[in-house]
Amino acid sequence: MRLFWTEFAKNELREIHRYYSRKASPQVANRIKSEIFTKVKLLILRPELGQIELNLESTGLGFRYLVAGNFKIIYKSEGDDIFITDIFDTRRDPEKMKRANS
Repeated sequence: MRLFWTEFAKNELREIHRYYSRKASPQVANRIKSEIFTKVKLLILRPELGQIELNLESTGLGFRYLVAGNFKIIYKSEGDDIFITDIFDTRRDPEKMKRANS
């Protein structure tokens, strides 16, 4: 399996890290980022590990998610490739999840 991050997902992770570096501390931001990377690595061996993302089911693209702290890691697999498409704060309106994944 090969793992790819979309530009959108990379930008979301950067924004999360930047926000928590300012609002909490660089250590907290690094811990959150590390938790997300740890979860993502699990997908290389088990791409079907995450649950189906019901908020994106209507796209028909097979989006799934894993949870790391307060964040959903939205992804889809295509053949031998896994695409991380979004890192979504679960405290936000789920309708906003469709912004990058539809």
